Amino acid sequence: MAMRGETKPGRPRRPGGTGPAGSRPAGSRPRLANDAWEALLSAHARLTKQFAAEDIWRDLSMREYDVLYTLSKCDEPLRIGELHRHVLLSQPALSRMVDRLVERGFVERCADRSDGRGVRLSLTDAGRDKQRQVGRRHARSVARALTAELTPDELRQLATIGWKLAQSDNADQDKERARP
Repeated sequence: MAMRGETKPGRPRRPGGTGPAGSRPAGSRPRLANDAWEALLSAHARLTKQFAAEDIWRDLSMREYDVLYTLSKCDEPLRIGELHRHVLLSQPALSRMVDRLVERGFVERCADRSDGRGVRLSLTDAGRDKQRQVGRRHARSVARALTAELTPDELRQLATIGWKLAQSDNADQDKERARP
């Protein structure tokens, strides 16, 4: 049996003095930030495993779906570097995945009008249909999982915090582009 402050094998310790961050002064900003980060990663890992185990993906992997979903949210075709900013894959792995999605008829390449050497990526009609088909099932699954754990107020807080963190990256990139 684990003593207070210890964990069972295979279980991470929780914040608040019982986790890896427990040696830092209580309530310090660095501790709070690291506890929040650890909670975010732990929740992401648990939910991703739960979603991956569901029978909704059919002939797509979750990562392939992520690429289709990202492209579906764009008003115009993306360069692979732009797509890379929005998915959790290395650029070489993303390039190989795009090749497979092109071969399967879900993604198409087109010339970049502003740079003749560049290529832009967009969904084909089949890719858009596949994304919508899987996306409907995935959206129901996400809603079930999150509403089972969180109140409506907590869901709003989570969305606000998540979008704030996501947008800060875009603001940093905009600042970089604006520099002479």
